[in-house]
Amino acid sequence: MSGTKKISSALISVFHKDGLGPIVKKLDDLGVTIYSTGGTQKFINDLGIDVIPVEDVTDYPSILGGRVKTLHPKVFGGILNRQDNDSDVREMGQYNIPQLDVVIVDLYPFEKTVASGAAEQDIIEKIDIGGISLIRAAAKNFKDTICVSSMEDYKDFLTIISENEGEVSLEDRKKYAAKAFNVSSHYDSAIFNYFNSDHSIPSLKISETNGKVLRYGENPHQKGFFFGDFDAMFDKLHGKELSYNNLLDVDAAVNLMNEFRGEAPTFAILKHNNACGIAQRDTVLDAYNDALAGDPVSAFGGILICNTGIDTSTADEIHKLFCEVVIAPSFSVEAEEILKGKKNRILLIQKDAKLPETTVRTCLNGVLVQDKDFKTDSVSEITHATNNKPDARELEDLLFASKICKHTKSNTIVLAKNKQLCASGTGQTSRVDALRQAIEKANGFEFNLDGAVMASDAFFPFPDCVEIADNAGINAVIQPGGSIKDQLSIDYCNNNNMSMVFTGTRHFKH
Repeated sequence: MSGTKKISSALISVFHKDGLGPIVKKLDDLGVTIYSTGGTQKFINDLGIDVIPVEDVTDYPSILGGRVKTLHPKVFGGILNRQDNDSDVREMGQYNIPQLDVVIVDLYPFEKTVASGAAEQDIIEKIDIGGISLIRAAAKNFKDTICVSSMEDYKDFLTIISENEGEVSLEDRKKYAAKAFNVSSHYDSAIFNYFNSDHSIPSLKISETNGKVLRYGENPHQKGFFFGDFDAMFDKLHGKELSYNNLLDVDAAVNLMNEFRGEAPTFAILKHNNACGIAQRDTVLDAYNDALAGDPVSAFGGILICNTGIDTSTADEIHKLFCEVVIAPSFSVEAEEILKGKKNRILLIQKDAKLPETTVRTCLNGVLVQDKDFKTDSVSEITHATNNKPDARELEDLLFASKICKHTKSNTIVLAKNKQLCASGTGQTSRVDALRQAIEKANGFEFNLDGAVMASDAFFPFPDCVEIADNAGINAVIQPGGSIKDQLSIDYCNNNNMSMVFTGTRHFKH
């Protein structure tokens, strides 16, 4: 095999030792000379295997509380020397530098330490210096050295050296170099993002090491990938693999339902990232039935989500509907079995995982980054713009509609009544068109809009929308306010016994 190299020596210095034992034993069986440091050296000794301390090579002990152990020319010379370079070979002999064919090194758990809420000094101590330097050196010199930089590669590396009696191909060495630079670049990105948490340096570093190839992208002729830790968000109980479009809808569903965490049972049905039905009721069954009533046509092939566990009776009703995905915090045993009755239906248990605080999307030849819209309109922040004020029931409906409006594509109008979505106008080029679309849709599904409320994602520059809403029977309106012509809409409401509240917050969603 061209470029094959026989392993004769190895430097092992790792934080994570799970799965390391079989590799050490195999290297020993192959007659490989092993060098090590600190806790790893003790681990190897405890296996009954001989190991040469790095201090014996460098003539320096581990110093500065362990901050400096391997940072020495004899270590890095052993890794970086070019074995086909006569000058390098002479200097290796001149300075008594041992050849190091394998470097098995991982990094201190910086990200986990940050996530744990540790003190800054503890976080700083988890910035690896020696480890990252060893990984980069070994990966750079992949022609002569193989670098194993993660415990995730232990099993594969053990297979390689076992099947080939300690010989490693150039192809494998280069593959492991790529893995090593993936590890080092991700590590440095995490450290930079920690130091730049206030975004004072306008530089974007995104690194996701969990990647999955999807069947295709938005359409079959497009390639698609998902980069992220899906398993941290969900336990998948059943169904086919999620598609690119499924994932977009699941993301929209999760963000919408987060508005109703800890509230009464709330059920939503989404299609193409927008809610086509949502209701809040005393029971999850009633919430589902009234969400479905919002648009039973669009619900076909939709994404279903609720903020509470799904019971048997609700599962029986859901099972009558063709839907792609059902998401809930839990499913009863009986409900799970019922919903598994369709082999492709995807069932997800949503975990309490933290979502990113920023959104990122490509734009032109770059990317746009912004803070996520975590603002939820509340009673304490609204102002009453009209003489007539909404009653308690209307106020609850206004805030309910506002939450839905925030997660619906602009321009949008949302109509709601008794904590049920009656209809919405989504993604229209004018707010008047969005309102007319919503009214037509609500009438089509035989909703009585008398006493309903209206939410808008942005202000009304003219009184036309409140007039159209009034003629449809709508009594109360919630909108951001802020137009120089706000008074026109306020005057219409005052003259026609309507109430209107301002939130002061626009919720565009482009």
